[in-house]
Amino acid sequence: MAVLPIVTGEKNPVLRRKAAKIPKISRETTKLIKDMQQTLQDAEGVGLAAPQVGKSLRLCIVMINGKHTPLINPEITWRSKEMDTMEEGCLSLPGVWLPIARPASVTFTYLDEKGKQQERKVQGFESHVVQHEIDHLDGVLIVDYPQVQIKTPVHTAESVL
Repeated sequence: MAVLPIVTGEKNPVLRRKAAKIPKISRETTKLIKDMQQTLQDAEGVGLAAPQVGKSLRLCIVMINGKHTPLINPEITWRSKEMDTMEEGCLSLPGVWLPIARPASVTFTYLDEKGKQQERKVQGFESHVVQHEIDHLDGVLIVDYPQVQIKTPVHTAESVL
């Protein structure tokens, strides 16, 4: 396993393009997953998308139930109408923290490391992490969201972990 360099900058082309689907899980895919997990652990983050390490592939690692879970070709299939605002940061935008309003819960599908189709529903903090990382796969960054006026206290990662 290797710690990969994290791509930074809101104008970086690899962070702004829509990532390609992974046609099949190969040894290279498995190695990339392991390297991304090591990179995420080293950075003490809760999510990392392949474009953030310079690979324009639909792969991300997200923290679910306290575990770094790889999502291959993830797709959100349902979003709650209820919205939730949390302060979000990004490993590719060091020092930037913004209040982001997102659906409070989502259902999504993805392939696991063995290529098996999975479906999960997450809410709260985990919902924000999943949506944030899938945004990366579509070339969307937190700076692209309209800045919301906060009416209720902002949840931070520390307050929900």
